[in-house]
Amino acid sequence: MRAAAIPSTLGALALALAPAAAAAPPGGDHRPGHVAEPTGSATAHGGPEAAGVAEAAEDAAAAGIRWGRCPAAEHLPRSVECGTVRVPVDYARPDGAHLSLTVSRARATGEPGRRLGPLVYNPGGPGGSGMSFPRYPHLGGLWKRLNARYDFVGYAPRGVGRSDPLSCQDPEEFLQGPNRSPAHPSWAFKQTMNERAAAYAAGCAAAQPDRLRHYTTPNNARDLDVLRAALGQRGLSYLGVSYGTYIGSAYATLFPSHVRRLVLDSVVDPSPDSVWYQANLDQNRAFQRRWEDWKTWVARHADTYRLGSTARQVQESFDAVRAAVDRRPAGGTVGSKELLAAYLVTGYADATWAPYARALSAFREGDPEPLVKVAAPDMAAARSEENGNAVYNAVECQDAPWPRNWLRWDRDNTATAAVAPFNTWDNAWMNLPCAYWHTRPAEPLRVRTDPGELPGVLLVAATRDAATPYEGALETRRRLAGSSLVTERGAGNHGVSGGNPCVDRHIERYLFEGRTPGADAECAARPAPEPGSRRAAKPASNTRAAR
Repeated sequence: MRAAAIPSTLGALALALAPAAAAAPPGGDHRPGHVAEPTGSATAHGGPEAAGVAEAAEDAAAAGIRWGRCPAAEHLPRSVECGTVRVPVDYARPDGAHLSLTVSRARATGEPGRRLGPLVYNPGGPGGSGMSFPRYPHLGGLWKRLNARYDFVGYAPRGVGRSDPLSCQDPEEFLQGPNRSPAHPSWAFKQTMNERAAAYAAGCAAAQPDRLRHYTTPNNARDLDVLRAALGQRGLSYLGVSYGTYIGSAYATLFPSHVRRLVLDSVVDPSPDSVWYQANLDQNRAFQRRWEDWKTWVARHADTYRLGSTARQVQESFDAVRAAVDRRPAGGTVGSKELLAAYLVTGYADATWAPYARALSAFREGDPEPLVKVAAPDMAAARSEENGNAVYNAVECQDAPWPRNWLRWDRDNTATAAVAPFNTWDNAWMNLPCAYWHTRPAEPLRVRTDPGELPGVLLVAATRDAATPYEGALETRRRLAGSSLVTERGAGNHGVSGGNPCVDRHIERYLFEGRTPGADAECAARPAPEPGSRRAAKPASNTRAAR
């Protein structure tokens, strides 16, 4: 699953399947149950790519960024500037093909003598774009205070948005509804999904046959170092959320001497045996826990929503709606798949709980419009949605080996669905192209730093986060020597910064003064949302699937 943060608001082989084989489930499991931590060039500070990064960074430092008016396609205000940064497709061949990353900037607003340079932001994904980051100061609070002293710099990673965009299928076909998502898929349905996954993987390979293997987290980290140089900085100040934390962890591993400030919010588990197959199985259990939280909250407000006075009754109401939209799609476009994708957002932010409960309640009472507003495919966003999904698969399928044997997928997901039925199968279908990927996946990056390599690093996480379970923050703290963890206890919002005043104070102190709490710190959860909101806006792009 993938996700962009909601501001205050996852030993291989190259296998080109022949058309005749594409319809059959993949065969031969070439991934061991545990991935050993490699010591090869992909994880070393040197290696064949190191010289290429140094050369690209030197060129970027000399060229800088030519800032100008942002293209209309970015939908950014005139006060925001945009530019591009040139990076190699393959860092082992820095004189070969290049691509241009799009970059945005809102200048610091405070006194010149107190400014601290650029703060670079990545919202997650893989497949999320940070180009809108310069708009965050309009949200007020932490963002406005940070922008007083930092330039806010967003960017679109390789393959995303206008940064040499990747597409694997027709965008309208990708987003078109309605679609079914059976709670207990038959073998015939599973075979159909395997056929679609194989076709999707083939589409990605056909789209960029020479570049597909270069969509990786280590390359995203290398791009980040070239961006640092283009900004004229000796050290990087960076705020990464969700998958953006994995890029940050990779950056700390590959370029520890280039880190100035590093905030990792809602932290991905970087251990090699988690990335990415196991991470998605773990995520399903975490989303089930948050789904139970939402149902319990809805049941507590039964007088408002009339969906049931127990979590089980709320589930029955949801299941009734799920069956109803498969019989007669809401608005003609919302089937059970679209319904589940929409309600996954309740696992990301408490702010969605009331409007999504209201939408479900209204549908039960005969008014489908609120549900259609939150769940209908937004065809105007089809291109960006398909692009984000393509990059998600390209990065996750290339970062690490995946099982190639459908029986392994079926066994693991059947077992997981028995305890976490809410999202397990939909998540499996989203990731299944990795079973058919046409390039040789890398071994996972060995994220680890030694004591003294890094300045203090600040980690931020909520204990009931679904998209990036809390254990990922604990593992990252163990791997990045000198890191300090601020925990939002008893909360489940994904993307903690900018919403909890206690957490925000730690972030602000760290980014302004370089001070971490030292020993880990805890903050109380924010109050539970109030019932009754009738507003049911669609979630932000890239939040319906998680990482």
